[in-house]
Amino acid sequence: MIRLLNVAADLFADELYNKLAAVGLTDIRPGHGCVFGNIDPENGSRLTELAERANMTKQSVGEVTSDLEERGYVERVADPNDGRAKVIRLTARGRQAYDTGRRLIDELEQEWSEQFGEYRVVALREALEVVTAERVGALEPTSTSKTSRDSIGV
Repeated sequence: MIRLLNVAADLFADELYNKLAAVGLTDIRPGHGCVFGNIDPENGSRLTELAERANMTKQSVGEVTSDLEERGYVERVADPNDGRAKVIRLTARGRQAYDTGRRLIDELEQEWSEQFGEYRVVALREALEVVTAERVGALEPTSTSKTSRDSIGV
């Protein structure tokens, strides 16, 4: 099963990054997903939160954050609740890339639904949500998840 999950994740990621490149986001790479996939898009997130959500070390996520900061996608600002801490938040450019990425993920899920069957993609998503609920429970499901379920009456 681990091999199947890894191959499926790689296929999805490859298709996503091809789509990102096609819309001009050629400087976003798969490693940036630990930030883009885990950041609170409205308020930003602390580095420790990003690392915990990504199941990575703080140092590794810090390197990715620095790279995204150099590219103009995120900025580090003082945490309004704790002046000693920093919050990583999306810049205007980062917000645009984040929104584009979410849209492309939704499109890709729809394409997979058309290619492999909507019931399979919905079942896969639901199974993964159950399996990973404890770890990713704090993250909101994507809009495709709800839309797909609603369209087939789940």
